[in-house]
Amino acid sequence: MKETNLQMAVVPQSFLDRLEEKIENLENILRDKSESEQNSQWIESVKIPKILGVSQKTWQTYRDKRLIPFSQIGSKIFVKREDLENFMNSHYIKSK
Repeated sequence: MKETNLQMAVVPQSFLDRLEEKIENLENILRDKSESEQNSQWIESVKIPKILGVSQKTWQTYRDKRLIPFSQIGSKIFVKREDLENFMNSHYIKSK
């Protein structure tokens, strides 16, 4: 039978408070990093019409009119998630 060695330590409350604060700061940093990484993700053009709920032709028109920034490498087109969200927010209609 394997013995488990449980050790206990007594630490001041101020130490635990600082430790908790540092953990919360790390959580915030990781959350912010995750959000910025998501916003910088590139999405393939073929997925954009479904995300926006438009036809391929409408998506082509948006590109032709340069309504949404995009990058083109050869025949592949990519759009930043953040640019899509900005486009959608700029067309947001508030309720009365």
